[in-house]
Amino acid sequence: MTLLPTRFRAQAEQCALHGSPLTAALLIGAADDYASGGPARDLLGPHAHDPSGTVPSLRFAGALHRLVLQRQAPQLALHYPSVGGTAGPDGAWPAARRVVEQQRGLLAEAMLRPVQTNEVGRSAALYGGLVHAAAASGLPIRLLEIGASAGLNLRVDRFGYEIAEGLVLGDPTSPVRLHRPWRGSMPPYDTRPDIVERAGCDPAPLDPASEDDRLTLTSYVWGDQVDRFERLRGALQIASALPLQVEALPASAFLERALAVSSPGLATVVWHSVVRQYLSAEERAAVDRLVRAAGERATKAAPLFRLSLEPEKSPPPSTFRFVVELTSWPGGESRVLAECMGHGPPVVWA
Repeated sequence: MTLLPTRFRAQAEQCALHGSPLTAALLIGAADDYASGGPARDLLGPHAHDPSGTVPSLRFAGALHRLVLQRQAPQLALHYPSVGGTAGPDGAWPAARRVVEQQRGLLAEAMLRPVQTNEVGRSAALYGGLVHAAAASGLPIRLLEIGASAGLNLRVDRFGYEIAEGLVLGDPTSPVRLHRPWRGSMPPYDTRPDIVERAGCDPAPLDPASEDDRLTLTSYVWGDQVDRFERLRGALQIASALPLQVEALPASAFLERALAVSSPGLATVVWHSVVRQYLSAEERAAVDRLVRAAGERATKAAPLFRLSLEPEKSPPPSTFRFVVELTSWPGGESRVLAECMGHGPPVVWA
């Protein structure tokens, strides 16, 4: 018996815990329908044995949302606040089931797209981590991101972080404003990171100037989380003013080249957020090996930092916690800086 319904229900639990009852209802409905031999089985059956890291449940949710955004599922759209729907999650699955029956070909095509959650809210953790790296090194930042998707978080310093009344870090005029994203013992924010170089890679990068790619990015935002839509909209506006090319490369190939040469006078920061689960075991090992080797070559004049936001198993009721960790070289010292939600705020600093 396939484990697909079990995986859908597990993802639904995470969606509910992270504030998306709509996505949770859709995934539970699909799991039940699949198990009972309904139309969801015909659509999802070819993905029954897809690797868990490809997250077929989120690809299904993104495919449904894509049709909603394209105005090809008007009854289902009534349940999506992202397009003005107010019906709520109740009754969403019956409406989605009809879409599965009637639009199976379009959904099947959309499900072939990899998950691309270029979550702007995670920059709240990234920016704070860069503050720590800048304070520790006293140097400008060379920022390298693996699994960068459309590269929106590479513009981290162009977002605004209102950490207290009247105190905004980053760009106070930014169309992206994260309100009170930090809690706990805050980073040494008197030091402002100066990013002088930025580059990223992704196996299948998206272009924020492309209408189709913007649709893909939007489709992977959960349809009842309007604040995330606002962040994405603002980040796309910033991307148009600060063009960057994310290279279509595996993380190991990108890092092998980017870390081969020392950069005296700069602090190199390798950053990734919710990326490890999408890498094969071999690719994860290669990335770790390359970063460690570069760390062994690092000097005080050309330090290296690895800054990550990745999920870790935690006790019930939440099966994951999202940990912000910083490793610095020379020395290779690692420390947990904070914990946060899967999409960023609140970031609770240690």
